[in-house]
Amino acid sequence: MTTRRALIGLVGGTAAWPLAARAQQAPVPVIGFLNLVSPDVYADRLRAFRQGLRDNGYVEGENVAVEYRWADNQVDRLPALAAELVRRRVAVIVAAGGAAVAFAARDATTTIPVVFSTAEDPVRLGLVASLARPGANLTGMNALIGELSAKRLELLRELLPTANRIAVLVNPADAAGVGTALREVEAAARAEGLHIRVVNAATGREIDAAFAGLKHERPDALVVASQPFFTSRRVQLAILAANQSLPAIYGVREIAEVGGLMSYGINLVDGWRQIGVYTGRILKGAKPADLPVVQAAKFELVINAQTARTLGLTVPPTLLARADEVIE
Repeated sequence: MTTRRALIGLVGGTAAWPLAARAQQAPVPVIGFLNLVSPDVYADRLRAFRQGLRDNGYVEGENVAVEYRWADNQVDRLPALAAELVRRRVAVIVAAGGAAVAFAARDATTTIPVVFSTAEDPVRLGLVASLARPGANLTGMNALIGELSAKRLELLRELLPTANRIAVLVNPADAAGVGTALREVEAAARAEGLHIRVVNAATGREIDAAFAGLKHERPDALVVASQPFFTSRRVQLAILAANQSLPAIYGVREIAEVGGLMSYGINLVDGWRQIGVYTGRILKGAKPADLPVVQAAKFELVINAQTARTLGLTVPPTLLARADEVIE
């Protein structure tokens, strides 16, 4: 009888050990993820973000959780979504996808670490004190997308040397993105003696209306501002430009991949991996103030040769030789 009780006690104690061990484990940290658009837009970038987390030993669904908040292209929803993540008491907020997202996260908390990505200089925007020492609770990546607008205009002119009348499509709901894009393009246009026409669109319907207007005005070419909204409408933009035989250049390769003529910008997939790396480092105890803002270092030119042929354009060999990728 004594032996039987001892055996029962031993078995019961053994079964209780895993429960006790689990009870003593630290809770799984939660990352708050805030973005302006929707998850289908950034599938490749999300995979890269998760790879960056894995590089630091964090796997979503295993030892870290992610609370996603998507604004579906409605900028005015961002503050409330950021506030939800703060109430959730997440360990860090990833504010990926432009200045409006970064500002929403910054305004929602002064204590929770924030890792942002912006297309503009975060020092000029007032997000950080300096790139080397951000200060406060924010750090992240400067994609330099908006600041490359002048270079895109130069590339467009290399393809179309006689182009003189250039339309620039911007999303006015993203004020910070508009300011940077227009400042760069207008300065470059003045230097080249070009005529710039700014066209606004903040919804899919407004994009249709904008192109309807361009059909009557017949500009020589189009520069599309590098704003998250336009990435989410990439197929619509590529189709409308093709239907009007309108040469266009974009800031993200995703639009060239679906039929856009050209894109010039950083490799954002690699940038989002870096965002994941920084997020993982913060989960391990690093302070945002001690993590320098990552500056984009590599830029890529993507040319859709099939679209060029459809538009009746001959891409100069010098431009093809400089392209990082030519889509046939």
